[in-house]
Amino acid sequence: MPMTPGDIVWMFFMLSALQPVLKQRFLEAARQRLIARLESERNSRVILLVHRQESMSFLGFPILRYIDVNDSEEVLRAIHLTDSAVPIDIVLHTPGGLVLASLQIARAIHKHKGKVTAFVPHYAMSGAR
Repeated sequence: MPMTPGDIVWMFFMLSALQPVLKQRFLEAARQRLIARLESERNSRVILLVHRQESMSFLGFPILRYIDVNDSEEVLRAIHLTDSAVPIDIVLHTPGGLVLASLQIARAIHKHKGKVTAFVPHYAMSGAR
């Protein structure tokens, strides 16, 4: 059965809707490979705290992200699961966020007995400092 113009429009709409999801998945896979390479080269645990408006959008509009309780739980879990002798490399690229979440992360980093190195590729504002 041949495709109608309506089928073509529908298929275009579906592919357009899936494109951001696929792009995000490919970006995440590339990020995981880079993290694994950095951990291997530096013999450390790499933790990312990255909030970029460009990386996720809803109907083409950027979604503002900031440090929240979910971020602090993920970072705290990563720190606590890291052996105290293993160095931590934390990458910060964020506009800051909630004071309590930022304070929890700062305290956990301070308590870590191994070396901690912070990398700020672009900016770490407010609670990220």
